[in-house]
Parts: sequence; C-alpha cells; structure tokens
Amino acid sequence: MTADRKPSVEDYMTRDVATVSPDTTVGDVARRIADSDGHSGFPVCEGRHVEGFVAARDLLLHDDDEPIFKIMTRDLLVAHPEMKLDDAARVILRSGIQRLPVVDDAGNLVGIISNADVIRSQIERATPGKVDKLMQTLENIHDVGVRQDRREVDLTELTPTQGKVYADELEGRKYELQRGLAEPLVVVETPTDCLLADGHHRVKAASDLGIETMDAYLIVIDEAVDIGMAKTAEKENLEEVADIEAVDYAHHPLVETTQRLQE
Repeated sequence: MTADRKPSVEDYMTRDVATVSPDTTVGDVARRIADSDGHSGFPVCEGRHVEGFVAARDLLLHDDDEPIFKIMTRDLLVAHPEMKLDDAARVILRSGIQRLPVVDDAGNLVGIISNADVIRSQIERATPGKVDKLMQTLENIHDVGVRQDRREVDLTELTPTQGKVYADELEGRKYELQRGLAEPLVVVETPTDCLLADGHHRVKAASDLGIETMDAYLIVIDEAVDIGMAKTAEKENLEEVADIEAVDYAHHPLVETTQRLQE
C-alpha cells in the first residue's frame, strides 16, 4: 500500500475463508462453529459463488438434518475488494454485523472483512501527515534542515524512545505483520543514532516473530543535534528493542484511573 493511497478492503481482508455448501446440514454447521476458533458463522457458497450466509443464531429451532440452504440468509451485504476501508467500516458499524463477505465482479468470494480487521487498521497508523508534522517540529526546535527517506531498517540499529508497550496491542501488530499489512515505522536518523519515533508496538511484535528488518519513513538530520527523544532513551536506559517492556493492558493509565474512581 503506497503512502498516498487510502487503504481498501483488499489490504486488510482475510483471503483464506472457511465456507459451507448449501447442502451442509444444520448439525454439521453447528459442530463446525463449536469446534472452530472464533467462527460464529460462515458464507454459504456453491463453488466460489456466494449464495448466502449462515450465523449461529440461524441454527436455533431447526433440526440437525435440515439443509442450510433452507435457513440461510440470502439477502446479505457484501463488499468489493476495491471498496475503501472507511466505507466498509461504516457498513459494518451501521448494520451491526461482525463480518462482511468480499466478492469480485462475478460474485465470487475472494475474502472476508471483519470488525476486528477494521479496528486493527486504525491503530498506530504512520501517516505522511504525522511524518511531516514531526519534521516541522524538529526543524523549528533545533533550527536545522531535515530531509525524508523511505527504506528498510535493521531493527538491531534502532534505539527505542518508549520503554513500555501494551501486550494486548502486540497481538494486533503480529496479525498485521504476518499478513504484510503493517504501516511503516517513523525513525529519526542522526549522525550518531537511529531513534525510533513511532512504531514501538510494531517493532516489539516484529522482534517476537523473528523479523529482522522493517519498512520505515526516515527523518534524516545530517547535523549533530541534541534531540529530546535521545535524552529520554538515555534516561530510561533504552538501547535496543529488547529493552521495550510489554505490560498487561490492565496497567493502562485510563484503566487505573477508573479503578481508583471505584475505590
């Protein structure tokens, strides 16, 4: 995905989709839902063509040997791979559904987009606007010229500037990395250091997965300057990705505030 293109459904959809055929029985679908990891329903396909959708609630009050085509939802919402992700998010939010089948122009199933996929797409996004704002800030504070580069960086060369990340968010970052969906990092490169400005959850997740390099926006400063984030790293003894601590979500400041209010 290029920096100037808004994300589309095909960027975040799951391509390997579990389906059932119209002749599958209620009992078989119920067992598949019970045995699955997180499935609450399946697209119903004849070959690759989407005929309908069956959810767990559709199975209630029907005999086990009844075929799915008699009870499946036929009038269903679908998305196209080129649909903007924001538009798909509106459909999911307003309709109250959890998963939206993705079909091509011929009506063939090519993927599925879920509310979880939409949420993951919005967390910790490195936009060009964020990079431009940081460049302007550095120029104004340090009165130096900066330039922008885009390339793969070796994670062993990065100096973190944030000591803690949240463990629950790491799962989302791993999901993105494994599917090639992770946004670029933002790195400030000086003559003496490569300071990680944005993307600590992503590099921690990448390190856990054994990934050695990542795509990054680099803000390059050719002069030696005393940057505040470098002082933060030194103060917190942050020298490498391994120094970033993953903490449980329950330690999030907002959660702790809520707990204090209840005491």
